[in-house]
Amino acid sequence: MSRGMIQVICGDGHGKTAAAIGRAITSAEHEKSIIMIQFLKGNQVQDSAFLRRLEPEFKVFSFEKRPEAFDRLSEEEKKDEVANIQNGLNFAKKVMVTGECDVLILDEVLGLLEYRIIGAEVLRTLLGAKNEEMELILTGRCFPSDLYDCVDEISRISSEKLSD
Repeated sequence: MSRGMIQVICGDGHGKTAAAIGRAITSAEHEKSIIMIQFLKGNQVQDSAFLRRLEPEFKVFSFEKRPEAFDRLSEEEKKDEVANIQNGLNFAKKVMVTGECDVLILDEVLGLLEYRIIGAEVLRTLLGAKNEEMELILTGRCFPSDLYDCVDEISRISSEKLSD
């Protein structure tokens, strides 16, 4: 079997999740199974009718209980959601260790670093748990340079405002 890559899709532009989904759909066309675990987006995206139609080849999970995105929660609500987010990280590690899918997307996992829910070393350890053949895609706004040695490819998406 070939070694699965670790890819990062980051930047301040829109479309990081869409780019990850696009890569996953390409893999599904080659009869690969995909799991996407979403972080910081609330629980509404998991219920997307479109993504549900892609099952069983493409499964989406969110462990957050509130429908609102993390950045719209009060400080008290954020504290409650952190435990749910940790459950999502534990599930991600289980999927990575067991090789439960061919492609794993950790959508907005890099935002956990920004919100200081996890540190870079926790993410480094998580990446180290990846099954050798599994392809892993991470998304989020910022990717710390001290983790560059953990990944194979970084794609940056930026927005450019054009004058009228």
